[in-house]
Amino acid sequence: MAASKSGFMKDALILFAITLVSGVALGFVYGLTKEPIEQATIAKNNATYQLVLPEASSFSKIEGSDEQIASMVESGEFANLGLGNVAVEVALEGKDASGAVVGHVISAYSNDSYGGTVRLSVGFDADGTITGMGLTETSDTPGLGLKAQDAAYTDQFIGKNAESLVVTKSGASADNEIDAISGATITSNATTNAVNAALYYLHNYAN
Repeated sequence: MAASKSGFMKDALILFAITLVSGVALGFVYGLTKEPIEQATIAKNNATYQLVLPEASSFSKIEGSDEQIASMVESGEFANLGLGNVAVEVALEGKDASGAVVGHVISAYSNDSYGGTVRLSVGFDADGTITGMGLTETSDTPGLGLKAQDAAYTDQFIGKNAESLVVTKSGASADNEIDAISGATITSNATTNAVNAALYYLHNYAN
């Protein structure tokens, strides 16, 4: 009986040692990779900001925007827009080389895309006209929802200046219409609603 108890304690100590070493190793690897991953994400986001608002040479958060966005999420303001599971994540001012504000970039997401969450950034000039839209995260189906990354789809948003946009399957004819991706209406609605969340923030809080 004593031998059995001794064997159990030995196995428990070995398991504890393995768990401890594994935990330390994982922590070490995380420490090594955390900063490069963060830097890569920042670089990718900055490239998207430049793409959607090319007139700007630098970007900075709108003063108080983080607190404003957090308040909107907590109060359910985004949820009450009728756009599904959307929210804004970042609101930026875009400045030219002289430091003058030339527009805004607002990053938003929708959790209602076919593949789950889709994240994007929208550029706006000083008049609120969309200067570009670029996806920063999507898990949609290649050949279908993933076409939301293609210029044939994203370029539709350029030049739009409206309170909100709607998806159509019959060919966009009005200034507030976006032509759906063939076979990917769910993704089209999700991306357009994320853009609408950005539009809502722009018209109500950024100007």
